[in-house]
Amino acid sequence: MHIETAAEGWSEAAPTGVLVLADGTVIWGTGVGATGKAVAEVCFNTAMTGYQEILTDPSYAGQIITFTFPHIGNVGVNDEDIEVVNAARAAGVRGCVLKTDITEPSNYRALKPFSRWLEARGIIGLTGIDTRALTNLIREKGMPNAVIAHSPDGVFDLDALKAEAAAWPGLEGLDLAREVTAGQTYGWDETVWVWDKGFGRQEAPKYKVVAIDYGVKRNILRLLADRGCAVTVVPATATTEEVLAHKPDGVFLSNGPGDPAATGEYAVPVIRDLVATGLPVFGICLGHQMLGIALGGQTVKMHQGHHGANHPVKDYTTGKVEITSMNHGFALDRDSLPDSVEETHVSLFDGSNCGVRLKDKPVFSVQYHPEASPGPRDSHYLFDRFVGFIADHKKAG
Repeated sequence: MHIETAAEGWSEAAPTGVLVLADGTVIWGTGVGATGKAVAEVCFNTAMTGYQEILTDPSYAGQIITFTFPHIGNVGVNDEDIEVVNAARAAGVRGCVLKTDITEPSNYRALKPFSRWLEARGIIGLTGIDTRALTNLIREKGMPNAVIAHSPDGVFDLDALKAEAAAWPGLEGLDLAREVTAGQTYGWDETVWVWDKGFGRQEAPKYKVVAIDYGVKRNILRLLADRGCAVTVVPATATTEEVLAHKPDGVFLSNGPGDPAATGEYAVPVIRDLVATGLPVFGICLGHQMLGIALGGQTVKMHQGHHGANHPVKDYTTGKVEITSMNHGFALDRDSLPDSVEETHVSLFDGSNCGVRLKDKPVFSVQYHPEASPGPRDSHYLFDRFVGFIADHKKAG
């Protein structure tokens, strides 16, 4: 990694991008995408594919993504691989760090080059970075706060950037769900993508599900609709009365960014009320963490977090191991959970909690992203489990 100097081979022109860490480390690169600067937490993602889905996942709000796979952008972008529900909304992610230069797209689905797409969505990018060295730094020291900047003239006020990075408080205590949640309630009926057919529509739903949007992804809603659910999406700040007014057969707690304890100040009381009704409840990611708090547990900030599409998780309820897609920097502390809560899933990378369920009610959650996009489909069974709980609950009347 080149610190305080331009990278090798840049004798003809000054670097046009820089990443300044809170400890004063300066990493030079070539700026791409949007110009300007943004302050955020730097994480690394180990997925080899799906960069467009990753960069439009609202769970990445407040973060700069370092891609460990070197070739990012080589298949361009399209209109189908966007995960934020409102395609016109700016991505929650604040920047991306890449190893190699972005090439012209080489894929029949590509509609525009990746660099132009980054610029249009307001995402600052850097290329020419030693991402292996940066990843090792994160592993050793944790996820740093930093400022990412792109200026075509190569002029940067490093002292000001260092001060801004050092002054940023970080993700702990930040409620970012308010920044990415829906502005109003809406219905969803689009189903999953099928080869040579595209996306379908759910025209004969059997169940009504309310999804609380803390930063929900499109593919989550598609998988629910695909399994016979008429989905109503409500904002993160929806009250218990507003949720129950839709007479749901089940409630889904979505993924999202930021500190679960901060968002939980207004979300956890609602979740507790919904659990008390006896309705089936299914949470993922931020929804999992806040459900854990609602059930009596606590969350902790992780050293480097989990970000990638190759994370092995064991499901204690089946005895099987699944490869999962993850994106989180906070985790549920298993030692804080009361006896009424059972741990159901665990990470085989570091042993951290990845799932819980309530012993006496149809309430469960997982830390990872079972909808993938990008990632393997090993965990789609969890949506079947949720719908099964709904069917059983309706039969029991």
